[in-house]
Amino acid sequence: MSTTFPRSKNKKQAYNAAQVDAFLAEAREAYNQDAAGKVSVTAADLRRISFSLQRGGYSARHVDAALDRLEEVFFEREKQSILRDGGQEEWDAMVQQKIEDVRSRLIRPKKSRFSRSGLFANGYNRSQVDALSDRVAAYLDEGVPLTLTEVRDATFFPEKRGYREDQVDFFLDYVIDIILSVR
Repeated sequence: MSTTFPRSKNKKQAYNAAQVDAFLAEAREAYNQDAAGKVSVTAADLRRISFSLQRGGYSARHVDAALDRLEEVFFEREKQSILRDGGQEEWDAMVQQKIEDVRSRLIRPKKSRFSRSGLFANGYNRSQVDALSDRVAAYLDEGVPLTLTEVRDATFFPEKRGYREDQVDFFLDYVIDIILSVR
């Protein structure tokens, strides 16, 4: 399979080319399936995929940009499937439920919005996560702009007894779904 992703130069670490190619082949196959067939790759899968690093691999920036575009295509396809099978009311109910789930986190007090990591484990920095959570609240409640890129590219420093990463990542997935749903 031939790709257009540039490779890293010199001895820089980048995404494992074989893993990227294999995943993109699977995504292509899933996309080419009949819309009524079983979907093996979803927009959420594209959001969560990770690749090991190798010298001379594919440029992470370029691969990530391609995955972001693919995620939007798969999301739209999933949306159209739900609209076709369940109608606008089912779609609106799903989106509203996600908004309510996100808001239920946002009304919690700062530093307590998510569970904390184990006693000797690192989690996400609570202040940084709370700052992004406040931006999400402003987006939902006041219409303050928030882009997909801002949410997708959010990074948090590690912190002992910080927020559990899996909970924050799931929350961010919902925020991305909401942004994709309402544009």
